[in-house]
Amino acid sequence: MYVIRKLGFYLVAAWAAITLNFLIPRALPGSPVDAMLAKLALRGPVTDETRTSIEKMLGTDTDQSLAGQYLDYLAGLFRGDLGVSVTFFPGQVSQVIVDSLPWTLWLVGLSTVITFVLGVGIGAVAGWRRGTWLDALIPSTAVLQSIPYFWLALIFVYLFAVNLGWFPISGGYDVNLVRPAWDYPFIANATYYALLPALTIVLSSIGGWLLGMRNMMVSTLSEDYVLTAEAKGLSPVRTMITYAARNAVLPSLSGFAISLGFVVSGSIVVETVFSYPGIGFTMLQAVQNNDYALMQGLFLVITLSVLCANLLVDLMYGFLDPRTRAGH
Repeated sequence: MYVIRKLGFYLVAAWAAITLNFLIPRALPGSPVDAMLAKLALRGPVTDETRTSIEKMLGTDTDQSLAGQYLDYLAGLFRGDLGVSVTFFPGQVSQVIVDSLPWTLWLVGLSTVITFVLGVGIGAVAGWRRGTWLDALIPSTAVLQSIPYFWLALIFVYLFAVNLGWFPISGGYDVNLVRPAWDYPFIANATYYALLPALTIVLSSIGGWLLGMRNMMVSTLSEDYVLTAEAKGLSPVRTMITYAARNAVLPSLSGFAISLGFVVSGSIVVETVFSYPGIGFTMLQAVQNNDYALMQGLFLVITLSVLCANLLVDLMYGFLDPRTRAGH
């Protein structure tokens, strides 16, 4: 019943997100039709027939009721049809997302996992050995959390890319390579281009995980079950991992779930500074071009990713802490 309740709740939340995703772009000022017509007008006069065709193509036909547009939108979702992108015309929104998503998952996803594992691991050890030199260093790492992404990214570009020449200034891969080859030379080159943006994300995010996990460990160490484990003569490592860290990490898992969900959105600032071809950079281009179809598709993917990540963590919570299933 616990799993069924959770699935039902998230299905309702997904339907609400899909509905809002349909309504919000239509309430914004401006029009994707006008944006596309402005581009076409540079090549010559635009007729009324052209405007009508573009309205139907983009799903904003003024002759159709809002309810009819909504039903067409839902039917398109089931077919995987998210519309046509103005920015990458005549490319489909779904294809644009498919092309951008692997880059963001590779950069932001891997960076988020590395940051979480390092932050939680080091934070757990620092909290277990409170009062040591490692514990004393934790508050200083929080300074990294206050540094703006774009400022740190620009500093790294100036130092490591411009002055030292260790890394490329921008891009996601060497343009002389065939894309996407997905062989070892291409993957190695893409990893090389992602190192500097990944370092920016890790250093900007790790301070919060370190401090949060350290504080939770200190609080958990005074719990009865930890004292009981120590009284039984269990090894310090087993007590730290099985009893203290397992319970202290639960609040961090919620934050990690949200972070994983927002991995799909990418890091707009970092991807923009490095001109990295991910979802974040694509989102910026969509906003600049009033590409509502592409923005709508990106928002939908981001929202559903966050919901799925939270669902997985809710189920994981029930496994790690049976108390959360009580009463269900």
